[in-house]
Parts: sequence; C-alpha cells; structure tokens
Amino acid sequence: MQEWLNLAIRWTHVFAGILWIGATWYFTWLDRRFHTSDPDEVWMVHSGGFYQVKKTQSPSRAHTLHWFKYEAAFTWLSGIALLILVYYMGGLMTDGDPGKLSTGWAIAAGAGTIVAGWFVYDFVLARNGWLALGAGLVLIMFTAWGLSQWMSARAAFMHVGAMLGTLMAANVWERIIPAQKQMVRMATEGGIPDPKLGERAKNRSKHNTYLIMPVVLIMISNHFPVTTYGNEYGWAILGGLTVVGWGAAHVIRNH
Repeated sequence: MQEWLNLAIRWTHVFAGILWIGATWYFTWLDRRFHTSDPDEVWMVHSGGFYQVKKTQSPSRAHTLHWFKYEAAFTWLSGIALLILVYYMGGLMTDGDPGKLSTGWAIAAGAGTIVAGWFVYDFVLARNGWLALGAGLVLIMFTAWGLSQWMSARAAFMHVGAMLGTLMAANVWERIIPAQKQMVRMATEGGIPDPKLGERAKNRSKHNTYLIMPVVLIMISNHFPVTTYGNEYGWAILGGLTVVGWGAAHVIRNH
C-alpha cells in the first residue's frame, strides 16, 4: 500500500512540477520577446494554431483573467507529502552513525531549516540580486554540509531541495500573487497599477527560474549517490553543479 501511495504522490509531484516550471519558463521567454525584437506583440504557432499575444499595462474587464498559481501549490504539497512519507516515516533520516541526531531530532532540524531558509532568503538575500546569487550559493552548500552532520547525507540533500522548493512556492503565494492582485485591484478601480509591484513580482519569478536548477538536480540525485550525496564532498559538488545550472539558466533567459 505504501508503495502505491509513494507512486501516486511522486507522479503528482513530477507532473505538477512540469506544469509549474513550464509555465514559468514560457512567461520568461514571452517577456523577453517583448523587450527585444517584438515590443508590441508576439506571434506563435503550436499544434496547427496561430496565436497573437499582446502585452498591456492593465487587465481588461471584458475578459477572464487567468492565474497561474495552483501548479506551485500542488508541486509543493506533494513534495512535502513525499518528504514525510519517504523520509520521516520511511526511516531514512539517519544512517546509523552514532554521532548524528536521533530520527525525531533530525526531523526537527530538517523542518526548522526549511522554515528558517525562507526568512533568511525573504528578509535578506532577495533584497539584492548579487547577494541572492553569491550568498545563496553559500547557503546551499553550507546547508547541505551542515545537515549531513546531523542526519543521513541523502536526507540532508533532500532537505536542501525541500528548502529551495519552499522558497519557490512561497515566492509565488506570498510575493508574486499578492503583488499581482494589488495591481489588478488598482486597475479595476480606475487607477494606474504601481509598476514597482510588477517589478517585485518579476524579480521573484526570475529567482525561481534559477532556484529550479538545483531543485531538479537534487530530485534526481537519488539515482546517482556516488556522485552526489554519497560523495565525501557532496556539498561542494552540489555547489559546483548549481553554478553550472545557473549558467545554463542565464543563457536560456537571455536568448
């Protein structure tokens, strides 16, 4: 029964993640087009249909406004469910090393790290792009190393992924969507939406396109234990591959 439950939740997690990541990168590409060769409108073709997309400063009251947020919610909820099922209930938090925490304390440390990560990111790192990049990389590596001193290396890696995934989901629900709702309210009340709100939302969305790189890497790391979490320098390997992923994200975002 537990295996069926694991399969169902994992399938949901992967599919919801595809929807979320795909939508994020699609709008990243679309916004880039409006700032390069197509300042007024973008023409696309897909599945035999032609689509014309225009960018405006305010929503139309005559049309339905589509929100993209539930993909993030389902991805995060299914991910936390997997963390609980596989690690907290599956006995993978410890590796038998007498120098590490008991299962209960390891769970507390992991959950506390996920919560603390959001506050560090939201109140400090997210305020400046270069700070988020440099200090964020240090945070990823230090967290992977630090947690591996308290719990199994596999659990440590997965909690880093859970922390980063939480940052992404919280960006959507706590920063991006609220800012967009304020802009919609201003427009529907006859005012002019504050462009600063749009820039803040766009900045958090940009962060998500970078955060997804180490998250996906950690998701597949279980298949490569010798190279990733099982390596003596797994925390450094995670940092190095994160830089590679961020480089790829930068290239994709700007071309």
